[in-house]
Amino acid sequence: MNRAREFYEKEIVPAMMEKFSYKNKLAVPKIEKVVVNVGLGEAKDNAKAVDATIGDITIITGQRPIPTKAKRSVANFKLREGMTIGVKATLRGEKMYSFVDRVINVALPRVRDFQGVSGEAFDGRGNYTLGIREQIIFPEISYENIDKIRGMNVVFVTTANSDEEAYELLRLFGMPFKRAQ
Repeated sequence: MNRAREFYEKEIVPAMMEKFSYKNKLAVPKIEKVVVNVGLGEAKDNAKAVDATIGDITIITGQRPIPTKAKRSVANFKLREGMTIGVKATLRGEKMYSFVDRVINVALPRVRDFQGVSGEAFDGRGNYTLGIREQIIFPEISYENIDKIRGMNVVFVTTANSDEEAYELLRLFGMPFKRAQ
């Protein structure tokens, strides 16, 4: 069993049941999935950018991402419908727990001048979005092998009913928030 999943079941579930007075352990919120998304504005001019990003995200997540396509044409951006404009990977199960563990315990502490992550990036439905500016904070990525530094969005989709429950869930996982809500 994965370290983060075991920690969730043994430590987080009892703490959440006590704090929010759930009667059943199945009512305790959990992380349902993690979506890693990279937008590639330069993909319309540089086709190799998509391949390089797919390689980076595959190494980071352990799962091959899918390319995302433009839904409609935008003349001002020289964008046509159906053009590849990004990649995304949806993680569930063991890969998700492994990724959450690596983001919280390995990657975030490697960020330069790290002060913590914002506690205000919740969407009102218990989901949290984390913006990462550089893919090189992950130890799997070698600085010599990348063509360009790219950022990514990491969305933690939870089963929580409120932002307060989701905040507490992520805080118990070890997410380094700047200040308490």
